Amino acid sequence: MLPSGKALDRLSRALDASALRQNVIANNIANSETPNFKRSEVRFEEFLQRELEGSGSKFVGRRTDPRHLHIGAGSGRPVRPEVAVDRRTSMNNNKNNVDIDYEMALLAKNQLYYNTLIQQVNHEFKMIRTAIDKR
Repeated sequence: MLPSGKALDRLSRALDASALRQNVIANNIANSETPNFKRSEVRFEEFLQRELEGSGSKFVGRRTDPRHLHIGAGSGRPVRPEVAVDRRTSMNNNKNNVDIDYEMALLAKNQLYYNTLIQQVNHEFKMIRTAIDKR
């Protein structure tokens, strides 16, 4: 089965969100000693999950873990990442709330996520290439 435009669009948006997340985490790390700085985070996956759940599709994939994405057609609305600032917490006496160890772990996690998305995009294009070559 060839990938749909929707699948590639969602992968593209996920890559954009991951790139944005990389920049936000790097900014958090760079400001880890700045007084009164409040860390930010990117919210995307929960928006994508909501969009996929609200698809209205009669086809439902079996999930073996609650962290897996729902399988369905989706509503077609574009999902965009959102940057949220955490103003409620403070970690240091200078009212900064950046935990450098946590941010470094998020950075590594985001890199793995990005690499996985790139592999999936490559797979999608390989499927298209295979279909074209078989003609």
